[in-house]
Amino acid sequence: MRFWILLVWFCLVGDAVLHAQVQDVTALSQQAAAFESAHDYSNAEQAWRQVVQIAPDNADANAHLGLVESLQGKYKQAIPAYEKALKLHPAYPGLEMNLALAYFKAGELNGAIAPLKEAAKEAPSDMRPKILLGMSYYGTGKYAEAVPYLRASVEQSPTNLQLRLTLAQSCLWATDYPCALEEYRAILQQDPNSAQADMIAGEALDGTGDVIGAIAQFEAAEKAAPSMPNVHFGLGYLLWKQGHFDTAKTEFQKELAINPKNGEAATYLGDIEMKDNEDVSARSHLELAKQQPAVDKLTFLDLGILDARAGKNPEAKAEFEHVIAIAPKEPDAHWRLARLLQAMGRKDEAAKELETVRQLHVDKDQQPLQQITRPQTPTQP
Repeated sequence: MRFWILLVWFCLVGDAVLHAQVQDVTALSQQAAAFESAHDYSNAEQAWRQVVQIAPDNADANAHLGLVESLQGKYKQAIPAYEKALKLHPAYPGLEMNLALAYFKAGELNGAIAPLKEAAKEAPSDMRPKILLGMSYYGTGKYAEAVPYLRASVEQSPTNLQLRLTLAQSCLWATDYPCALEEYRAILQQDPNSAQADMIAGEALDGTGDVIGAIAQFEAAEKAAPSMPNVHFGLGYLLWKQGHFDTAKTEFQKELAINPKNGEAATYLGDIEMKDNEDVSARSHLELAKQQPAVDKLTFLDLGILDARAGKNPEAKAEFEHVIAIAPKEPDAHWRLARLLQAMGRKDEAAKELETVRQLHVDKDQQPLQQITRPQTPTQP
């Protein structure tokens, strides 16, 4: 009998506790909502956090917690709250978009892609998810994936010049040169003096093999905006490809005057100086290039040549081997290493390198400019 009395008592106590918790959740939720409506997001956050502590499986409370954190610019903190709410309530209206925005504004563009796709399905007529999808793919270096979303966005906002430039760049870096040139023509209708558009068209023409046309585009860009970063480098590189080293040298010098840390300009200027036997200046520019985040294989190759000239055989060997490590099919590096090994009396090793040179297919075409100017793609922009 006592057992049943205790059981009933425990049940009554449990019901009372549960009822009290429900009352607490209701009261706290009302208080949090009031703070939120009054734009007092700091207090709203504290109140919603209390609700979540009492009722962790409350999807609405988690969603609102993420919202008030986002409204305070705490995007990274908002992400787990939104994700918890979606796990509890996968069809929560508008939540995929809020989660995507939190990822996007936190700079975590890869994370934004999946919820943006869901948001686009949820609201097919809403252009915001499509624009953000295009920008997220662009920012993560997935240029081919960015193109259809950016194109749809441009169709909705045809006068948005920045959006169209982003589409043109995506087409270029996805090696869709006809698309890039089509957007170039559309940009010119709005801004006939767009240096950025001229540069995009120049890189696209270079990608199709029309180096002369590309040079003309970069000359137009240089005329329109002589202080724009990369315009002198682009023109210099195209001239360098054509073997016009004197005029290319001047362009690289102009680029470095605008941006002294342009590693590509320093590399190709150093290469020309090395060819002209200006070894001290060449080394200075190549060492500058070597200190930059992205280093061209030509930097190491030319430094190796300079070291070999100076009789610094161990240093030269290390530079050539580094080129081979990052570009195993670079015949010039194998050939230079073979000559160096011969000079060092290591004839068997030299013979192996020469055999490698013989077997490699020598591609005489220089890489397109867009492969050099294309950003290093992080996993993140």
